[in-house]
Amino acid sequence: MTYKTIIYRPGRIARVILNRPDKLNAQNFTMLREMDHAFHAAVDDPECRVIVLSGEGRIFSAGHDLTSEEQRADIATLASHLEPYDRGLLSREIYTDSHLRWRDLPKPMIAMVHGQCIFGGWMIAAAMDFIFASDDAIFLPSYGDYFTVNFDVGWRKAKEILFATRFISAQEAMATGLVGQVFPADQLEKETLDYAERIAEQDPGQVRLIKFAINQAMDNMGFSSSVRAVGSSFITRPYPNPVRDGVAQPQAAPRPAGLDPNGQFKNRVSRALEYFRRDRAKPGGTRAG
Repeated sequence: MTYKTIIYRPGRIARVILNRPDKLNAQNFTMLREMDHAFHAAVDDPECRVIVLSGEGRIFSAGHDLTSEEQRADIATLASHLEPYDRGLLSREIYTDSHLRWRDLPKPMIAMVHGQCIFGGWMIAAAMDFIFASDDAIFLPSYGDYFTVNFDVGWRKAKEILFATRFISAQEAMATGLVGQVFPADQLEKETLDYAERIAEQDPGQVRLIKFAINQAMDNMGFSSSVRAVGSSFITRPYPNPVRDGVAQPQAAPRPAGLDPNGQFKNRVSRALEYFRRDRAKPGGTRAG
């Protein structure tokens, strides 16, 4: 398969690299489908022991692509002919079910995160087995689709972060358990690949059993059923009116699946970045936990 939006490098440590740096690695439908194909190609490759997900360019991922012409073309091809219910099923497959599949793939998967990791970026990173981050990485979660934030950082911490639409630093992310290890930005790739090689040296059968045992324990606590329930409610929800300067604005039509014509998500990210800069400017800098 020829990939348009990712780079796939097969091998003992397979690399899946988001490759839309001009779009800050925003995930259009094509990228998510190509990721799914590459992950399964790595699983089917007997040489591959570990899969590492990363992003090309200055950030890991700005989240779901909701505005580009490429995304509009994807929707025109995949969804424009579908009835509303079927569009919802397509959205669930692309944004939720695929991530659950990745989480349960039989090979260990590492997210290597640098720069900003926003909304859908958090989701794809959280679908991996664990996350290593650069010391300048920042993370912004969102409600909906593959919603794992309460499992990632804890119930009350999830509310604290989500209620305020707040970025967390790599150091705070490590303190909450979202991130496993933090490295200087210029050492992140080397340290991540060295750790991947250490895993590759282990018995792959044993690693698989450990992964499935931990995933099963999480599912016994309701992980997968919670994700599916939230994902379904998110794609079928009435969409709220846009807000400008604290005042609700009229909305002419429901939001098309996969698009954000009123710029609500972009505005939330802009506000979150401003909050993060304010926190850093305070004595002692941004909080660490």
